[in-house]
Amino acid sequence: MLRVVVVSPSLIYRHISKSQLLERAYRLLESDIEVQELLKMSNIMAVTRLKYNDHGVVHARIVSGTALELFDLLINSNLQPTTIRDGTAKNVDEAKLIILFAAYLHDIGNAIHRAMHEYLGALLAKDIIDRLLPDLLGESNKHTIALRQEIMHAIFATDYDTDCLTIEAGTVKIADGLDMSEGRARVPYKLGKMDMHAVSALSIKTVEVNRGIQKPIQIRVFMEDLAGLFQVEQVLMPKIATSGLQDYVEVLIESRDRIIKYYPKS
Repeated sequence: MLRVVVVSPSLIYRHISKSQLLERAYRLLESDIEVQELLKMSNIMAVTRLKYNDHGVVHARIVSGTALELFDLLINSNLQPTTIRDGTAKNVDEAKLIILFAAYLHDIGNAIHRAMHEYLGALLAKDIIDRLLPDLLGESNKHTIALRQEIMHAIFATDYDTDCLTIEAGTVKIADGLDMSEGRARVPYKLGKMDMHAVSALSIKTVEVNRGIQKPIQIRVFMEDLAGLFQVEQVLMPKIATSGLQDYVEVLIESRDRIIKYYPKS
């Protein structure tokens, strides 16, 4: 029977429960004063001042769990993690650690400004990673430096126009675009203003990530009407296109019990 996985804040707990390393890493991130204040400031900048949608701790949790789910689907289809292939991660747990850190921290650059926040976030993350990784893996050494650079790459590559160079970064980038149900749109829209951005965001009710039929990953987006296509076509598809994972993903869009759009197009 096909396991249905809904994109939600609780998904992360399923994944950290399987790994002591990931659970410790997640607890460190959740309890770290600097990390939490940066996420809080990200929402002050994005929500309070720019009147955009959430870019704070709830978004960080959603993207973390979703990215790890995507990664599991890929490796269960016998794709080799890039970081293991290249020797920057020693095992799957470390590859997942890269994903967790990058997904959780990917939006902290908003604490400075929305403009260039991916670039700013990668730079802000450096000192945080240098401080937290030794607690998880022992003293800082060449290996932890390599892991740090992979995390920084994955954060930076969430930018629309930046190509992901690892499978790990690609999962974070796609996961970022999947947090769009019930108004949690990735196209920023002015809160309280009922324009195309807001109507599109509110049209999307549920997003699922499952094992695909033709591809390792199947994304199903359930929406009330066609307005929700705006979010998919303006956010999700461009992110998939530069994720490096476009050959492994299929997207089904459903409305009122019928499929209304399918990617890739045949």
